[in-house]
Amino acid sequence: MRYERTDLVIGTVREGLQALVDGRHGDPFSILGRHQYGDLTVVRALLPGAITVWVVEADTGKVLAELETIHEGGLFAGVTGSTAPYLFRIEWPDAVQETEDPYSFPPLLGDLDLHLIGQGTHYDLGRTLGAIPMEVDGVSGVRFSVWAPNAQRVSVVGDFNAWDGRRHPMRLRQQAGVWELFIPRLTHGERYKFELLDGNGNLLPQKADPVARASEAAPSTASIVASSKPFRWTDAGWMARQRADRTREGAMSIYEVHLGSWLRVSEEGNRPLDWVELSQRLIPYVQNLGFTHIEMLPIMEHPFGGSWGYQPLGLFAPTGRHGTPEDFAYFVDRCHEAGIGVILDWVPAHFPTDVWGLARFDGTALYEHEDPREGFHKDWNTLIYNLGRNEVKGFLIASALEWLEHFHVDGLRVDAVASMLYRDYSRNEGEWIPNRYGGRENLEAVEFFKHLNSIIHDRCPHAFTAAEESTAWPGVTNRVENGGLGFDFKWNMGWMHDTLHYMSDDPVYRKYHHGGMTFGMIYAYSERFILPLSHDEVVHGKGSLFGKMPGDHWQKLANLRAYYGFMWGHPGKKLLFMGGELAQETEWNHDGSVVWDLLDSPAHAGVQRLIRDLNRLYAQEPALQYGDLHHEGFEWAVADDAENSVYGMLRSAADRRSHILIASNMTPVPRHGYRMGVPAGGRWEVVLNTDAASYGGSNFGQTDAWAEHVPSHGRDHSILLDLPPLATVFLRWRE
Repeated sequence: MRYERTDLVIGTVREGLQALVDGRHGDPFSILGRHQYGDLTVVRALLPGAITVWVVEADTGKVLAELETIHEGGLFAGVTGSTAPYLFRIEWPDAVQETEDPYSFPPLLGDLDLHLIGQGTHYDLGRTLGAIPMEVDGVSGVRFSVWAPNAQRVSVVGDFNAWDGRRHPMRLRQQAGVWELFIPRLTHGERYKFELLDGNGNLLPQKADPVARASEAAPSTASIVASSKPFRWTDAGWMARQRADRTREGAMSIYEVHLGSWLRVSEEGNRPLDWVELSQRLIPYVQNLGFTHIEMLPIMEHPFGGSWGYQPLGLFAPTGRHGTPEDFAYFVDRCHEAGIGVILDWVPAHFPTDVWGLARFDGTALYEHEDPREGFHKDWNTLIYNLGRNEVKGFLIASALEWLEHFHVDGLRVDAVASMLYRDYSRNEGEWIPNRYGGRENLEAVEFFKHLNSIIHDRCPHAFTAAEESTAWPGVTNRVENGGLGFDFKWNMGWMHDTLHYMSDDPVYRKYHHGGMTFGMIYAYSERFILPLSHDEVVHGKGSLFGKMPGDHWQKLANLRAYYGFMWGHPGKKLLFMGGELAQETEWNHDGSVVWDLLDSPAHAGVQRLIRDLNRLYAQEPALQYGDLHHEGFEWAVADDAENSVYGMLRSAADRRSHILIASNMTPVPRHGYRMGVPAGGRWEVVLNTDAASYGGSNFGQTDAWAEHVPSHGRDHSILLDLPPLATVFLRWRE
């Protein structure tokens, strides 16, 4: 075939040139780059704003051709007469740039990657899609790729191309709906987004990268190319111990934190601490108080700080509010060095509607449902992930694994599980679509949770998952192979509501609600429970835990101390939101700090000291751990004394060679000579009394007790107790 030189230089499909210049062409590689026509070698480049463009031999620097302008929109072309690797030397109005041609590189994503992405089983998306620094044929740069199957054209935009969507249109990998482009000589730290035309050719708002591993801190919205350099971890011993401890039967006491309001630097504009500062301040604090884990409200990048992270858009990126991803890894490493596990709240239920986020990402309901009866949360004005789509399930599971595998996080607390399990969650009749069997259960969500937990337990044996599930859905923590959802733990919301309601009553009326403190034991072993006194109980006008307690200032503190003692004595892992450990009197303010000045008060400092001692006792006593998950480790010593508002809980170690008796008096009246049945004779040693003077109490003296052979409460032995007012006492028996 005979080629006309002019046609080849300009391009055989002339109408495509205008589409390319206008940023509407969906296949830029068909025009740009180097093309061979028989013995004729043609190079084309789209460089709007350039003055002159030369093609230069990469190895020698020899000028092969000066490209001519073939379209005033910035399209250059010319015949080079060489097939050697080449560079562009570009004269801009204010500089001369030398760089490789992005359109000279072949497709980089492999067929297996594309197959797994389409199948929803590519669980390393954070290292596959998005912006990945790499070297191709000896050239360093960044490979950009994004899933947008219904877009007509996708471009990478950033500071490197003046945010001009015409400059770097991408190649479509049709089999997975993924667009990719390698841009040479870029490196980590670059800001970028994606610019898309929908299927009808409409320009969409520029979109942040769904799998960006770093992002600008709000209110800025650009994604940032993250470094691919591995972090130098020093926690191999910690990780090995966690992998060996699959049962999680030991003490687990969790300090829940909103990092932005734990401690602010008032001298510097009330800014929050960064990751390094948190390593220096938060970790020693938590370690000193004896908590085993720090649980952080979601740190995934989120646009609105007032959502506390529960409306995230960057499911792969630690928020830039506290520093870089490397700084976050440093924080986790320091936690592990201090013997503290790290739990993150993770939100696969919904995402905000910000136009630069996931909403109608390629002009269609890509991540969400099209029908608002399935895809919109009226309560939160957010969109619901379409868990019936393989790519969306894969995206969420890959996000979970990013935190567990690449950041060594020890656990994920999955938010709003109930909203995912029920199609009619917070919806009236006619506002929801039944499942294929006509029921209200969200079958896709059930399958998702089973798949998620199976993958995590297989790939991340060091890690666990916890569900915030507020209904009686059966088998949340049952193994998947036994028909359960596969979570390791579930927040016991019922216990929290019942006991807080009881404690908020005036002690005069508590006898009428005695079951509020005992009811939780009816179902305590139906799941593996965490007892949460979380942030949810100290916001939205609910006041503080201190404020929920009845009576004057002294009684409020005494009630709270007694309640904490009851909680640490009750079966279940423990969780306390920041500020609760010093009996903060005001409701949590996410724009402020914990009210640390309270520690100047001996009474409030005493509550903090009590939490420390409860955690240490919990960690030291197998009897306080075994019954968390095993029913044979717990018995009621006294459960029915409503008239006196007295409770007795008996905790036992697995070998039955040690017992802890937890006796609570929930009235301001001391109980002298109160007889309580115990399982063994001998000495019962007082190991903690929430009424001790060191905690701010009255120091009403319950001394060690000796069990007599006097039957009581169905037992052969009993002890006489002098129960302090509004207090909980721990007594230990050992063989």
